[in-house]
Amino acid sequence: MGEKIRKPYYITTAIAYASGKPHIGNTYEIILADAIARFKREEGYDVYFQTGTDEHGQKIEGKAKDAGMTPQAYVDKVSAEIKRIWDLMNTSYDRFMRTTEPYHEKQVQKIFKKLYEQGDIYKGSYEGLYCTPCESFWTESQLVDGKCPTCGREVKPASEEAYFFRMSKYADRLIQYIEEHPEFIQPVSRKNEMMNNFLKPGLQDLCVSRTSFDWGIPVDFAPGHVVYVWLDALTNYTTGIGYDADGNSGELYKKYWPADLHLIGKDIVRFHTIYWPIFLMALGEPLPKQVFGHPWLLQAGGKMSKSKGNVLYADDLVAFFGVDPVRYFCLHEMPFENDGSISWDLMVERYNADLANVLGNLVSRTIAMTNKYFGGVVEKTTAVFSEEERALDAEFTETVLTEVKKVREKMDVLRVADAMTELWNIFKRCNKYIDETLPWALAKDEAKQDRLKTVLYNLTEALTIGASLLFSFMPETSEKILKELNTEKRDVEAMTSFGLYPSGNRVAAEAEILFRRLDPKEVEAKLNAETAAEEETSAEAEKTEEAQAAADVRIPAKPEVEYDAFSQCEFRVCKVLKCEEVPKSKKLLCFRLDCGGKQIQILSGIKKWYPEPEKLAGKQVMAIVNLKPARLAGMESQGMLLSAADENGNLSLMTTMTEGVASGAEIG
Repeated sequence: MGEKIRKPYYITTAIAYASGKPHIGNTYEIILADAIARFKREEGYDVYFQTGTDEHGQKIEGKAKDAGMTPQAYVDKVSAEIKRIWDLMNTSYDRFMRTTEPYHEKQVQKIFKKLYEQGDIYKGSYEGLYCTPCESFWTESQLVDGKCPTCGREVKPASEEAYFFRMSKYADRLIQYIEEHPEFIQPVSRKNEMMNNFLKPGLQDLCVSRTSFDWGIPVDFAPGHVVYVWLDALTNYTTGIGYDADGNSGELYKKYWPADLHLIGKDIVRFHTIYWPIFLMALGEPLPKQVFGHPWLLQAGGKMSKSKGNVLYADDLVAFFGVDPVRYFCLHEMPFENDGSISWDLMVERYNADLANVLGNLVSRTIAMTNKYFGGVVEKTTAVFSEEERALDAEFTETVLTEVKKVREKMDVLRVADAMTELWNIFKRCNKYIDETLPWALAKDEAKQDRLKTVLYNLTEALTIGASLLFSFMPETSEKILKELNTEKRDVEAMTSFGLYPSGNRVAAEAEILFRRLDPKEVEAKLNAETAAEEETSAEAEKTEEAQAAADVRIPAKPEVEYDAFSQCEFRVCKVLKCEEVPKSKKLLCFRLDCGGKQIQILSGIKKWYPEPEKLAGKQVMAIVNLKPARLAGMESQGMLLSAADENGNLSLMTTMTEGVASGAEIG
């Protein structure tokens, strides 16, 4: 007989927007996808798991400019940080996709042109309300309390020439598809939202190009236009596995498309269940089998947001608790449809109750008793026990095997948190079995040695099954337990039988403490100490700012210098492109300056004298532009502005007397 052919299974996450470091709410998605991908592999599927980064758009262009970097350098940095976090969380992706990859960009251009040539895209102009963070246009009626319905931020009027996609052409076909495929959008509440709020009221044509910024994939036949970020981003699911708009798609695409599961956040369901299927219909490609819009992981009662100052990062949590405990919390605490919550207190509570008390204690007790009573040897006997004992063992065995079935059933419908609850029922039942059989009492009776062997064998077998199931959710912990039990991980199909652990096998001589209980007071003290250290660092940075501010107003006596030394300073007239307050700084302003074809960033401690920094935009100032860069408040300053102070210390920026002096003009 030949090797069994494994059924392909293609799973994707939404590609993370490369605008900054991902918080634990963003990281939840990759952990969830990894658990599903690992479980499918354990079930025998040929899994392909793709994730990555979305790297174009107006928001990223603005972030890069603020950081004094090119957009490409900026996304290279952020994408590497996102990948570092994904790797830190022990995720088993097969492909980390980036939308700045040349193959993807070329295919997006080909897709755009194909849709244009077949009449699905046309040229027009757009006037609407635009949300920059979401890269989305909205009508007045779609706003919620006058703000973006997705993120709740301000929207601004926008008008520009653009290309549009004829969404209405495919709307009826999509409605019919969704009605005929109830599994397509999950959970059902997301499907109802899409149907009732967007599809049935009627779709407007979608703007698919922009001219108001440059950081995007150029429309090759329309100079000045870049592809709308969502048309660019969504196609990654196909280009990442070799889709070719010319009909020459690669073997991966032929094998794995259509995707079995797009796993995304509930806030971007509209893009994945309306725009994406319609794009695919227009291209003549099959639709993904399922889109699952998972809930949010919240902190302090609201969606995590850097602007709200309530962000937890995965690497901070991992440094404190370890990778697997963070994975456990994210997977176990997230309901199927409703949002979940995370905090340091909840993490400690779950760590102690579920990991230390239930699982860690069980492994430790089982290994310790096996070593104490039988020198570490686990033996399966053929002895006949009392009816009561046989009934207890039968019920124990049945419970373990039933929980395996329940875990599979829950995973089949993506109820991962429920699956973990069923898995933990195995560990809880093992602890109860110990209390029911009282191994320490059996050990005192020579006539009960066979019964004691059977109890410890049953515990070892149940732990082997439980640890094997655990691999998809907490892979490192699973491997540690199986190593201590001196056995191999079983696939899911092998868990339909109880009693496969080899009789006569020897467990580890000593059990490792998997999860040492945490003292909440000690945790609080450590966090307070870390917070104090951060505040001290911040205070030191503020002293640096104060020194910079003082330098702006001091006129100390200085020694004479040779002309050659003075001539090395490059003084130039610069135009203020943008001026704004530096976050978390009481004194600094950040200037974005045009120095004659070259842009630089200078930080200056003059906020006190210019309380409305935005009014400085368009002004011409004088600056030294070739100083060695310095870091202030976590940002880079690439020069120094020239200013004068009166006898009372009031400061004024130096500027030109004559209007029209060109930016970059040398001062000398």
